[in-house]
Amino acid sequence: MDVMYEEDYRLIQETVEKLHRDSNAKAILLIDKNGQEIATVGEVDNLDTTSLSSLMAGNVAATGGIARLLQEKEFSGQFHEGEHTNVHISIVAQRLILVVLFDERSSLGLVRLRVRKAGAELSSRLTDMMDKSAQPQQPSIFAEITDEDIDNLFND
Repeated sequence: MDVMYEEDYRLIQETVEKLHRDSNAKAILLIDKNGQEIATVGEVDNLDTTSLSSLMAGNVAATGGIARLLQEKEFSGQFHEGEHTNVHISIVAQRLILVVLFDERSSLGLVRLRVRKAGAELSSRLTDMMDKSAQPQQPSIFAEITDEDIDNLFND
């Protein structure tokens, strides 16, 4: 991910928090494809989210390899069913990995429905961020300072 401003992060965090509430999930992790955490919400205190994020990114990369072998662009979603925790993994805007951890308090159908909506919101936010970063920035105040100005500053 390129540059993320505080306002962008806040909007992304709000979307992830809403997904957490609406899907009745245990926890949500939003990570980039390198395994770097962007946002986490929910019951994560007893989780090694750094390792989990790295492993999820590796899982998505491996699944991407399988997709290529099967001449698919990519598999946009995965589901793992566990005894106590289920995992729904989806790719957002081909750049981010949205991981939803849930248990019997929720259902796969509800999670998929809510992830679809949150994924669209996150994708829109990413597009806005990329558009912002593509716009010309304000010139730096340092751009006006010449070498002569610096020399004069230290010669006084």
